[in-house]
Amino acid sequence: MDGDRRGWRLCSLSGAVFAVCMAGTTLPTPLYGLYQEKFGFSELTVTVVYAVYAFGVIGVLLLTGNASDTVGRRPALLWGLGFAAASAVCFLCATGLGWLYVGRLLSGVSAGLFTGAATAYVMDLAPSGGAARATFVATAANMGGLGCGPLLAGVLAQYAPWPLYLPFAVHLALVACSAAVLLRLPETVGERRPLRSVRPQRPQLPTQVRAVFGPAAIAAFVGFALFGVFTSVSPAFLAQSLNVTNHAVSGLVVALAFFASTAGQLAVGRIGVGRSLPLGCATLFAGLALLAGALRWDLLSLVVLSAVVGGAGQGLAFRGALSAVAEASPAGRRAAVISTLFVVAYTGISVPVIGVGVLVGPVGLEGAGLIFIVCMGVLVSAAGVYLLRRPVPVRT
Repeated sequence: MDGDRRGWRLCSLSGAVFAVCMAGTTLPTPLYGLYQEKFGFSELTVTVVYAVYAFGVIGVLLLTGNASDTVGRRPALLWGLGFAAASAVCFLCATGLGWLYVGRLLSGVSAGLFTGAATAYVMDLAPSGGAARATFVATAANMGGLGCGPLLAGVLAQYAPWPLYLPFAVHLALVACSAAVLLRLPETVGERRPLRSVRPQRPQLPTQVRAVFGPAAIAAFVGFALFGVFTSVSPAFLAQSLNVTNHAVSGLVVALAFFASTAGQLAVGRIGVGRSLPLGCATLFAGLALLAGALRWDLLSLVVLSAVVGGAGQGLAFRGALSAVAEASPAGRRAAVISTLFVVAYTGISVPVIGVGVLVGPVGLEGAGLIFIVCMGVLVSAAGVYLLRRPVPVRT
């Protein structure tokens, strides 16, 4: 019993470190409007600054996605915290647009190092037989941390001094505390090898995975694209179209999407993988429809509803996609296939978001958003119909 209690304490501490790192990746979300005023850049630039983060994540997933299996969990996570701290320093020192690009890129590298390693570490530290509960800890830490970032920054920017500095100073302090905690946690990788042993991972798609991977990847792509648009341009829409200039409210709306995603991911255990993917696609479509209504009629209530419904759909679809792809993959190539799915998902955070930014100039923010919604709606509808006709096989 004492061993189990200690195991869950260590598991929870590692989850807290995970949450701190992920919070840093969404911290700038409610602050982009302030940066626009300070540096005088366009909405397209906002989306590019945001998307640079995804390029950092993808690069790490492809080059060193398996690093923690080789060098150990703690060294990989300490490097991740180091990049998170460097990102915060860039935002603290920002005197021009270049600092924002570098800060977002370093934030992406940090997230890329943490996403797989921290999830594995939480699972490693859990007591025997606690896989389901450990999955809950990892999911809550990941998505909960992403949600806490804009909420923390929004509240501090609205109600505390130095709105472009204090959020990053607070996060820097949290990162330092997390490093101290991490140094006291045990290493769980028994046979560690030097960093030079890490090899780049090529995206792989074995023949038996392709039928499942296609619709699963589309659902993941659309879910992450919805998150990308929400976190990059929703504060601008709230300010320009709804006259909501309260940074705390902007941060809360974005945070709701991530918290709803956590709930959606946790619901997969009860719903089942076979049903969660098509249901996730349908819920994503509903979230997109609500967002279209919010853009068309300028209603804050529909923005909030689209965040909650779309976030829940993203959680259902992504965890269902991840489970389905992992189930269909050969054991020896599972990690490479999952990395490929993450690459597709994070492409969804970057490419469509930049597309929205490009369209803002000629058609305006609302028009660009509606074009995005139509394109994503077609994709997720096609994936949903395919999954209804050819359900994901589930092992019993």
